[in-house]
Amino acid sequence: MTFQDLNLNTPLYNALDDLGFTTPTPIQAEAFNVVTSGKDMVGIAQTGTGKTYAYMLPILKHLKFSTQETPRIMVLVPTRELVVQVVNDIENLTKYMNARVLGVYGGTNINTQKQAIAEGLDILVATPGRFYDLALSRVLQVKTIQKLVIDEVDVMLDLGFRHQLINIFDLLPEKRQNIMFSATMTHDVDVMISEFFKSPERVSIAVSGTPLENISQHRYTIPNFYTKVNLVSHLLQDADEFSKVLIFVSHKKLADLLFEKLEESFHGECCIIHSNKTQNYRLRSIEQFRNGDNRILVATDVMARGLDIDNISHVINFDTPDYPENYMHRIGRTGRAEREGISILFSTDKELENVEKIETLMNKKIDLIEFPESVDISDELIEEERPKIKERNNPIKKETVGPAFHEKKESNQKENLGGSYKFKIAEKYKKPKTRGDKNYNKRNKRK
Repeated sequence: MTFQDLNLNTPLYNALDDLGFTTPTPIQAEAFNVVTSGKDMVGIAQTGTGKTYAYMLPILKHLKFSTQETPRIMVLVPTRELVVQVVNDIENLTKYMNARVLGVYGGTNINTQKQAIAEGLDILVATPGRFYDLALSRVLQVKTIQKLVIDEVDVMLDLGFRHQLINIFDLLPEKRQNIMFSATMTHDVDVMISEFFKSPERVSIAVSGTPLENISQHRYTIPNFYTKVNLVSHLLQDADEFSKVLIFVSHKKLADLLFEKLEESFHGECCIIHSNKTQNYRLRSIEQFRNGDNRILVATDVMARGLDIDNISHVINFDTPDYPENYMHRIGRTGRAEREGISILFSTDKELENVEKIETLMNKKIDLIEFPESVDISDELIEEERPKIKERNNPIKKETVGPAFHEKKESNQKENLGGSYKFKIAEKYKKPKTRGDKNYNKRNKRK
C-alpha cells in the first residue's frame, strides 16, 4: 500500500512528497478508515511507528476551511516536548493548507497563550493541565471541538493525569469522536476506555510488549553506579559506532551525576533533559541532540517519552526500570521508521527480578554480554547503594520508653480526677464551680 491508496487530497500529497514519505506504516494504514468513519478508536502500536500521522492524516483530509475562531480538533499529550513535536508534525502536514495550529503547555506565560487563542485556531495541541486552566478561564471555548485525540495515554495515567482527563471530558461536548493512542494496554487504560468511549473500534498492530524486530538487545550485569559509568565511558569511546546515543536514567539526581561524569571524558558532546531543567534548556538540548551538535543525551523516562528523533544508533538503559512497559518505551527510541537499532541494558544483581519481568513481557531473552576485562570495577558506592546500618544493643545509646526521659517534679505531678473534679474544687473553696449550682448556694446559706 502507498499513500495514493488512501485517496488523500492534493495539499496533503504535496506535504508528504516534501517529507519524502511514500508508504504508510501499518498503524497508519489500519487506522485511516476507522478515524475517517467517525467512530471512537483505540490504537495500540509500538512507539516509533508513526502514530501522529496515523490520526492526523484522516483528520486533515476532512478538515474544511473555516473562519471559525474556536478550535475543532483537540490533541492532548503528556509532556511539553511532545506538544512542540506534534505541532511541528502537524505544521509539516498542513504546509499547503489553511489550518491554524497552536500548542500550549505549562511553565510559560498563560496570557501570551490566551492572546494566541483569541486570534482563532483550528487545531489545539496541549498538555492536560494547561488545557484545563485555559478552559476554566473561559478564553478557550471548547463546545466546538469535534474530535478529541489523546496520545500516549498510558503515560498520562502513569503521571497522575486521570482526574484532569475526567474533568476535561466533562467540559467537552458529548457529541464528539474520541481517538486514543497508546504503546501499551494497561488496566488503567482499559478502564478509561470502558468508562468514556462509545463502542470503540480497536486497532492493534502488535501485542503490547512485543519488541520491535529491528532492535537488537544486549545486557551487562554490573555491580554499582560507578562501574556503570566506567563501562558507558568505555563504550562511548567508539564515536563512529556510538554516533547518536540516548542514555536513560531513572532519577533526576542520578541523571545529573552521570552527566557530570560523562562531561569529564566527553566535554561538549553531552546534553541532558529532565523536569528540573527549564523549558528553554530542555528544548535546546533536544534540538542539539537532534541536529547532531551533541551525540550523547542523558534523559529520564518521562522527558524522552514519545520523542521522535531520527537515527539514534543506541539506547543505553543505565538502570533497569521497575515497570517492563517503560523498558519497551525506552528501546523504542531507536530503530524508528524501520531502521536498525541497538539497545543495551545495565542491571545490578538487585535488578535481575526486573529483567525477568521484561523478558516475560516480551517473551524473549535479552542477550547477556560478558563484562569487558579492560573496564575497572569500582568499589565506590553512591548513597543509595551503601548498606543501611542498623544499631542494635548499642551500650552508649540508652533506649527510653514512655513520653518523657526524666521523672517529673512532685509539684508537676497531677492526678487525673475525671468527672469528680468539680466537686473536689467546690469542697476545697466552699463556693460553686458554676453560677447555676443553686442547690449548693442554698446548702451554704443554711450553714
